[in-house]
Amino acid sequence: MSARAQTVRLSPAQYRTLAGFARQRGLSEYAMLARVVDTGLAALVQGTVSTLDTREIVTELASVGTRIVDVERMLDRALFTACAAYCYARSAASGVRKSDAILTEEITAAYNRQRGLARENRP
Repeated sequence: MSARAQTVRLSPAQYRTLAGFARQRGLSEYAMLARVVDTGLAALVQGTVSTLDTREIVTELASVGTRIVDVERMLDRALFTACAAYCYARSAASGVRKSDAILTEEITAAYNRQRGLARENRP
């Protein structure tokens, strides 16, 4: 297949941009124009495929979102367990016998304190 000659009219701003890119890359203005046309046509052709890529990206983001929710739940349980261990250890170290109801209140208070501290730096 042979090349076909076309006349292209550029606005002064487009010409300055094209000439600037040509100078930066050490190309003639005609060679740079050919690259611009090739790149533009490739972008147009690949643009029809990008909808499939967009759907795939959305699917993957939804999957990541689901995993993040699972990780948040696991971290929440780990925080609660750490607060419970702290409260039980503190109670045992003090030597004062406390009822399970009082320990549960202390655990919940410690847990809520830590959750509040974690939220402080959020926008």
